[in-house]
Parts: sequence; C-alpha cells; structure tokens
Amino acid sequence: MTDPTSFSLFLAAVAVITVTPGPDTFYVLGRSLEQGRLAGMVSSLGIFVGNLGHTTAAAVGLSALLMTSALAFNIVKYVGAAYLIYLGIQTILNRDHGSALPTAPRASLVKVFYQAILTNLLNPKAALFFLAFIPQFIDPAAGPMALQTLQLGVIVAATSSLWLALIAAVVAAAGHTLRRRPRLVALQRWITGSLFMGLGLRLAIADSRD
Repeated sequence: MTDPTSFSLFLAAVAVITVTPGPDTFYVLGRSLEQGRLAGMVSSLGIFVGNLGHTTAAAVGLSALLMTSALAFNIVKYVGAAYLIYLGIQTILNRDHGSALPTAPRASLVKVFYQAILTNLLNPKAALFFLAFIPQFIDPAAGPMALQTLQLGVIVAATSSLWLALIAAVVAAAGHTLRRRPRLVALQRWITGSLFMGLGLRLAIADSRD
C-alpha cells in the first residue's frame, strides 16, 4: 500500500469524486424513485460489483485496450448507451403501476441487481477512470502493482456504493410520496424513463478523451 500521505490524498480525492453526480448516481436515483429504498440499495450493490469488475480489469491491464483502441471504446460505449435507452423506454411504456399503491415491483430485485452491474460495466469511461486514477497512488516499492490496484479499487467501489446507498434511502421517501398520488404516478414513470434515456444519450456522445 502507498505511504500514509499519499493514501490520505487518495481518500480525499475519492470523497470528492464520490459525491460528484455521475451515471451511477442517476441510475440509483431513478431506481429508488421508481421502486423504493430496497431497489435503490440493490442497485448500489450492483454498482459495487460492476466497479470491482473495472478494478480487476485495470489490475490485469485489460482497460488499456479501451484507452488505445477507438473501436473497442466505441463498441462498449454504444452497447451501453443502447441498453440504458432501452431501460428508459421500457420504464415509460410500462403501465402496470396505474394504481396509487402498486402491489408488485416493476422488476425483480435480481433483475435490478444485474441491470445495475451491466449499466456500470458498459460504461467505458468508468473503466478508463480506474485505469487513469488509481495508478497515481501506487508505489512500485510497496508491492505488486496489481495487488495495490485491487486494494485501492475496492476502497473506491465501497465508498461509492455507501454513498449511493445513502442516496437511495433519502430519495426513496420522495418516491413513496409520489406513488401515493395517482396523478403523479405517470409523471414519476416519465421522469425515471427520461433519466435512463438521458444517461444513454450522454454515454453515446461521450469521448474517450473527456
């Protein structure tokens, strides 16, 4: 592990990055509004698993492919964008929740979990982040670089997921209030769906150099 001074700087940087809104934040926000606190928590767990995937890829050097190959970057980018837009359209068109107090969730928690993982893994900029950010705090004299990458990556992933879980808990209360008002149910569905589609469009126009 890196020296205490560098590690403190690392933690400070992670804190700033974590509270900066990004695709993961908006995904969890949308799920929390749509299905409540538990779905938001499950989504944050899925994001954690996705970030572990990016960490592992960075540790073994796979993320370098996305940085050097425009084709690989674009393939992952457009697949991820299409998936998010699909989720948005599906959410808007789903009219199962016509009542004020729906009795069934839009998607099972297992599905929510795997959707969160895919949403995170199919964001090439997340992979590039782990590859570009973590190496700045690795000390070659402190041990194997791959092991240090994994250790620091787990800290980033855990910190992010804890923050997202807090967001889920706070936002879910607003979603519960909306679901108690029949006239706002459709609006809630459109907000959530538009959120997902907006993330997809944002990813589609992303540049690997941004």
